[in-house]
Amino acid sequence: MNQEKNPEPYQRHVRSFILRQSRLTKGQSKAIDEHWSTYGLEIEDGMLDYTQVFQREAPVIVEIGFGDGQSLLTQAQQNPQQDYIGIEVHAPGVGRLIMEAEKAKTRNIRIYRFDAVEVLQKCIPDNSLAGLQLFFPDPWPKKRHFKRRIVQPDFVQMVRQKLKVEGFFHMATDWEHYAQQMMEVLSDAPGFSNTSGEGQYAPRPESRPITKFETRGQNLGHGVWDLIFEKMP
Repeated sequence: MNQEKNPEPYQRHVRSFILRQSRLTKGQSKAIDEHWSTYGLEIEDGMLDYTQVFQREAPVIVEIGFGDGQSLLTQAQQNPQQDYIGIEVHAPGVGRLIMEAEKAKTRNIRIYRFDAVEVLQKCIPDNSLAGLQLFFPDPWPKKRHFKRRIVQPDFVQMVRQKLKVEGFFHMATDWEHYAQQMMEVLSDAPGFSNTSGEGQYAPRPESRPITKFETRGQNLGHGVWDLIFEKMP
């Protein structure tokens, strides 16, 4: 009798996001249908060759969970010398980013609509990224759900594996407890250095645009914590 093979590690990891049911607008749906071949990347294609994808050699930055895409689009437009890969599971955000990028003819963006851990494992070459961004991930505020937070020791070491030496890992959250956990995990992680000094949060760099979500939170009195760590040799 045939026995089922053990699943690959990337099939067993705890999901760090909720796959929400959201409706695509007609414009978002049309953008995906008509322009996915320009902006979309498929996990089945395996490890990326950045020069083939972007038709040039440039620093590559990955953003996990880009939401509605406005922050990522702004960064790509303000930094045409860099290339950006966004990873997002929610279709409306993917559709909106493609729609706005195509409207502005922004060509230094590519997108995966897939689980970020699997994309990193299967598609991003080791020692290849100039940076990785994780802005306002699902906070999983209940204690019993803390294990679902994406910033965990194993994930952080995978990020380190994908970064070039001196490549950055930039996180931001508006949940103070999650910020504290991020600081603890990264401070204990081998091979990383806090660019702001031991135990210190970073001022928001100009390279991270303020989103509508963040502005709304600030108006409600919410704090925001940035952490920027660098891969050491």
